[in-house]
Parts: sequence; structure tokens; C-alpha cells
Amino acid sequence: MMPLLLHLIKSYGYAGVFASLMLGMFGLPIPDETIMAFSGFLVSKHYFHPVPTFLVAYLGSIFGITINYLVGRRIGLPLLHRYGRYIHVNPEKLQQAHQWYEKYGKWSLAGGYFLPGLRHLAAFFAGVSGLEYRQFALFTYTGGLLWVVSFLALGYFLGEEWHLIMPQIETYLWILAAAVVFVGFCFFLIFKFRRRNRIA
Repeated sequence: MMPLLLHLIKSYGYAGVFASLMLGMFGLPIPDETIMAFSGFLVSKHYFHPVPTFLVAYLGSIFGITINYLVGRRIGLPLLHRYGRYIHVNPEKLQQAHQWYEKYGKWSLAGGYFLPGLRHLAAFFAGVSGLEYRQFALFTYTGGLLWVVSFLALGYFLGEEWHLIMPQIETYLWILAAAVVFVGFCFFLIFKFRRRNRIA
């Protein structure tokens, strides 16, 4: 898939960058960081211009992630309200999820941009939790800004070496994402254990 994506970006320019990142942020298996680094490399070679490259990359990324949020809020949340009782999700649990996202979860929207896989889930569950769009946008779009600048700059300064180093960076990011999931799961188990003991 990667050679095809790079060919599409070379062929369709800014539109290819926008479409690739929008679809990748929505959840398609597209290597978003590699797309960003390649775009930065093309800027260094004067194939792309810096400002429009940044704009299409940023808009593509926030459009895709916002679709995830809207799917969660407009489809996922109503479905849980209607059928949640069948999977033991009641209005009280939805309210708890909403309060958690307002207090802690919104930070995962900013940091989650740098964790492949988790960024899509963070946006979707923000919508499911009923997190207000204003809060979602503040944290998600700030994280997106930092993410776009970071990987465009990486591709720009790595130059010809970008395609040799990016696979290593992506591997480390996936390892970090797995570690975050593991630690989060451990905290969840500890919370459930303590809550059960309090009830008992």
C-alpha cells in the first residue's frame, strides 16, 4: 500500500495529502506519520510549498478525527441510550464516562495524536461519552497542530534518510501505544478492585 500512497501524493499533490490523512485519521490502515514525513521531505525538495502543505495536512487530519467524534456522538451515543442495557451500559455509566472525559479523558485527545490506533478510539469515545464539541476541538485540534508540525519537520530535516528512519519511529510509536493500553488496563483493574472492596 505504501508505494501506492506515495505515488498518489506525487500524482495528486496537496489533494492526495489531504485525502490520505483524512482517511487515515478516520481509521483506515494508512501510515499517517509516514505520509507526513514524506510530505515534509517533498517540501525540502521544493516539490511542495511549506504553507499549503501544512494547511492541507492539518485540515485533513482534523477533518478525519472529527468524523470519528461525530460518529460516536451522533450514532454511538444514541445506540447506547437505546440498547445499552443489553451490554450492561446504563445512563449512570454513561454519565460517569462523560464526567471522566471532561476531567481526564480530554487530555488523551491531545496526546493521543501521537499514538497510532488510540487517536481514533479516543475521538470516537469522546463522542460516545457526550463530550461537548468545544472541549473536543480545543484539545484535539491542539494535538493535531503539534502532530502535523512535528512530522512535517521530521521529514524536512531528515531529507533523503526519511524512508530509512520512519519505519523505526513508527515501530516505537506502536510499542508506546501498546504500553499505554497496558498501563491503562492495569489502572482500570485496580479501580474496579478497589471499588468492589468498598462496596463489599
